[in-house]
Amino acid sequence: MLAITETDIQDWKYVSEGGATIVFSYTPKSNSNPRFEGTVLRLRKAIVPRLPHVVRPKDDNPTILVDEPDDPMIEYQTKCMTRLIPPSHLPRLETVRLDRSWLQQFNTYHEHKRPEARREKDSIDLSRTKGVLATDLVGGDWLAVEIKPKWAFLPNPSHLSPQTHPIKTQTCRFCMHSHMRSESGKMVALGYCPLDLFSGDEERVSKAVDGLWKSWADSNGTVNNLKIFSRGKVVRPAEAHLMIAGGVDPLQYPEGLRDIFRAALVRPLLQTPVLHILSKLQRTLDLLDIEGLAKLWRRTEASAPLYRTTFASFFEESSTEDPPSTPLGVSSLFLSSPEPNIADWTDFLDTYLSPASANLNNSAPAPENLRYYLLAYLLSATFKDCSIIIRLGFLGDDTQSDIVKPDSVRVIDLDPKSMDKLRGWEKLDTEIVTAYAKKLDPKVCIDTI
Repeated sequence: MLAITETDIQDWKYVSEGGATIVFSYTPKSNSNPRFEGTVLRLRKAIVPRLPHVVRPKDDNPTILVDEPDDPMIEYQTKCMTRLIPPSHLPRLETVRLDRSWLQQFNTYHEHKRPEARREKDSIDLSRTKGVLATDLVGGDWLAVEIKPKWAFLPNPSHLSPQTHPIKTQTCRFCMHSHMRSESGKMVALGYCPLDLFSGDEERVSKAVDGLWKSWADSNGTVNNLKIFSRGKVVRPAEAHLMIAGGVDPLQYPEGLRDIFRAALVRPLLQTPVLHILSKLQRTLDLLDIEGLAKLWRRTEASAPLYRTTFASFFEESSTEDPPSTPLGVSSLFLSSPEPNIADWTDFLDTYLSPASANLNNSAPAPENLRYYLLAYLLSATFKDCSIIIRLGFLGDDTQSDIVKPDSVRVIDLDPKSMDKLRGWEKLDTEIVTAYAKKLDPKVCIDTI
């Protein structure tokens, strides 16, 4: 196993971060270690404030640490994601050994380079003894475009309520959510519709790229649906010249770079199979919508013998009120919903990828299949929240290939979602649709099946 102490803390450059990890690119100024070339380091984060956690053996010897397992994202990608997405469209992942002293120095050196809002909430988890090395998709001598596509489809109307049916079947989830966030004063990608990006139609994909570019320009690059990197550096709108090939006069593009950026990006988006794969996975995993999943959850719970005994009065009196129910995804005395482990995920995929999944009656889902639908929805959420990275040549470089190479588009941020997210998603879904129902001129989003 590689040891991170083989590198200097200054050999790494802050790239970006999400809710769970921070990413640093290996960019040594001298004495490059070939074993780390072309890689990024992904480190887990911990909530601030948090005291370092030392796991001690029974003799309470503070110098001996219990070995921690490899980061679960490695096992998850190897055993699960490669069954759904071709490995050529996934980054390479491997474990690297961390050292506490080195990690503390690393954190001190790099902390000020993180966004202030992030620093207030979390930091590098200093208790970790292992990190993840991954393929560096943004740090080489190229442009890297990161897109967070979001939801690819309109929901199946079968499980929608009479109140939500006309809304959800006309306007996509992303556009509705963007409207709600915009109304509360947040900067969002209002001109971008994921259904255009996933359509496979050149005109609509171009429209989606224009919408992403506009939100990137208007927000000074802070809206996270589009990020642009030039030789590993995040590009802000004021630095757009960093996207141009060397020797090309920026004044050659008096109206800006949007048109040439669009032309360069649309080609690989149309040629790669990645968007089609993600769209199909989202659709076939989210068969019930959160509404249908919640109904199945409550019906399954209500059918439990202990539940019917506990709330017998509701059933005996034919009360018009619904009996109490446990929030979606939360285990109770009546219904258990443990967090899935790697064995659960592999078992689920065995069923999902087998002919047996086609025999499920998704129009009238059975309580005995609740666990399947729960895991399916969580996995769909992973693909709704992942990102893709497209490698491009610098703009204005006529040597860009017309053929998309296998590794030119890759999928990242594929961590599994937790069961305890479900109740929050159900609540958010209600808030989004309620807010959008007030809109006088609802948007029509065109699905492509």
